[in-house]
Amino acid sequence: MFTGIVSHLGTVTRTEQIGGDLRLTVNTGGMDMSDVALGDSIMHNGVCLTAIEVGNDTLVTDLSAETLKVTTAGNWREGTRVNLEKSLTLADRLGGHLVSGHVDGLGEVLERKPSARAEWFMLRAPKDLAKYIATKGSITVDGTSLTVNAVNGTDFELTIIPHTLEVTVIGGYQPGTQVNLEVDLLARYLERLRQFDEVAP
Repeated sequence: MFTGIVSHLGTVTRTEQIGGDLRLTVNTGGMDMSDVALGDSIMHNGVCLTAIEVGNDTLVTDLSAETLKVTTAGNWREGTRVNLEKSLTLADRLGGHLVSGHVDGLGEVLERKPSARAEWFMLRAPKDLAKYIATKGSITVDGTSLTVNAVNGTDFELTIIPHTLEVTVIGGYQPGTQVNLEVDLLARYLERLRQFDEVAP
């Protein structure tokens, strides 16, 4: 599990195709790797990946063909910036919201414009995910825990403060940018409870 509070901005330094899968090497951008062991989970732009090699400032992971198909990872190249977050420990503060690192679908940035010192964004979610996105609710965009300002059908609005723009990949978003979306876990469980009550004898 994760919080959606990005700790470091990494950079893809190598991609290698291996039998239809992808091996990814990332420079971790100064993230402390001393407590990262083989097999640990590290979130990359909202995608939970398993460490198969760990260096002082590098991390190597494998991505399956399925992950490449359903996330933006299929478009990652050398030089691509990625939001990084280590998995939670029981002693960590939950500064964002509970995030699984399992991408639900791809969204698209529709608009971007200044809003005082911040930036306002309009994004579009897939229709099957839009029902889980609520005004003032939480959503994870490329691994970043964010609060939804407003919702209109499949479109939703975000306002991003200067700090977040500086330390995450959101600063580079432009209309047409594809993003990884993970909706609030609680919304999914509430829907399942409602569905079960409707069909249970």
